[in-house]
Amino acid sequence: MDDRMARRSGYALTISETLLHSDAMRRACAARDFQEIFRLVNRRTGSSHALMAAAIGKMTSSRVSDIIRGVRGIRGSGVVERVADGFGIPGEMLGLPARPWETNNGANRFQDQRVLSEPASQFHKGQRVVQALEVMSNDSASTLPMVLGELIDHYTRTICSMPPAEVYDELLTVRTHASRFLDAALSESQRREITLSIGWISCLLGIAACDMGAHAASYVWCGDAERRSQEVGHPELSGWAVLTKSLIAFYQGRAHESVALALRGQSDTSPGTMVHAKLATQEMRAAAMAGDGDRTERARRYAAQEIARLPGDVKTSGAFSISPGEDPPYTATSLMLLGRHAEAVSATKSVIQTLYRPEARQRGEHPSSFARALLILGLAQAGAGNLDEAVAAGHEALAGSRPAWPTVTLAGKLNRVLEREFPGALQVEGYRTRYMEVAGTLTGNSV
Repeated sequence: MDDRMARRSGYALTISETLLHSDAMRRACAARDFQEIFRLVNRRTGSSHALMAAAIGKMTSSRVSDIIRGVRGIRGSGVVERVADGFGIPGEMLGLPARPWETNNGANRFQDQRVLSEPASQFHKGQRVVQALEVMSNDSASTLPMVLGELIDHYTRTICSMPPAEVYDELLTVRTHASRFLDAALSESQRREITLSIGWISCLLGIAACDMGAHAASYVWCGDAERRSQEVGHPELSGWAVLTKSLIAFYQGRAHESVALALRGQSDTSPGTMVHAKLATQEMRAAAMAGDGDRTERARRYAAQEIARLPGDVKTSGAFSISPGEDPPYTATSLMLLGRHAEAVSATKSVIQTLYRPEARQRGEHPSSFARALLILGLAQAGAGNLDEAVAAGHEALAGSRPAWPTVTLAGKLNRVLEREFPGALQVEGYRTRYMEVAGTLTGNSV
């Protein structure tokens, strides 16, 4: 995450809104006391050293730690500028020359940044969430866990349908607000509940960052969720965070790493839980990508066994869910990756008919997973030699309104397969044009 990404994600804006007008931050900036500036950002926003380093750019988490401990300082105007940009501090507060995007008093700088990067309405949505939190919790840690729990349920249901950048910013403002309470006098149970809630929010931030293609940020948030999980002894949280890491490795083509992460997640979670079963399905398709048919079949049998153990009221939609069916999730993908294209076509059509009914799609449910199922169908159809069916599935997948990095990655793979298997076909050129349009909406992300 460079300075541009930090601003785009709303990190600098969140810090500026949280700290800029505090007397402590103003005094630290006036004195150019970077140790205190870093301490304030770390303590008041709950930011990890890794996230702070990523926001600044060209800095390691160990150096951030050294600065906070007073072992090292900040030298050079270039580094000071990166700190100002990463933390959302007007340059003049740190004695820097005025820059074109800053007004004389710096008051409108952050609004200007926001207009350049995202619609202002997204920021206001996040602020409204925090305002509601402040009213409901009445600055009391006793009611905060309940309110955070309801918000987590809300974002768990909607994160797969909201634009990733929008949900990322909203979650970030919520997490910043919740982190402030960890400095308050809390009972052990209150601290545990709030810490666990912050961990779930970090896990959701990891998913949103993954959908934006911001992989470094996603790893940071997933790592934070794992630490919170260990702190409160809640292994299921860690399992979902590791699953996101495994998904990133899978879509980046690192099959063996994806398998290893899925296995680690299974070892850390209990059999009979939803996340354990989901990790087994992820092991299955990662093994298929690696060309390991035996492991794929073993993981498929184990996943089916684990899914059969789940209660009947298991969540079937949202970020932390699984879709029980005749076959484990990702079975069609695994068959396609193993070159069993005709079977993959049949399995994918069955999944689409069962899980993605027209009435559900009209309500805006499952837009990302439906698009990916269509792209798997397109890849399987292409492998089976069915050009028109493959192109039709690809166009339908890209007709949705929520492009996300994994979806665009699959769309790019379909584009490459079509160009290889059907060179010169007009249908392929038409799909390529549409694919490039959608890929362009994820500026800066390779596919």
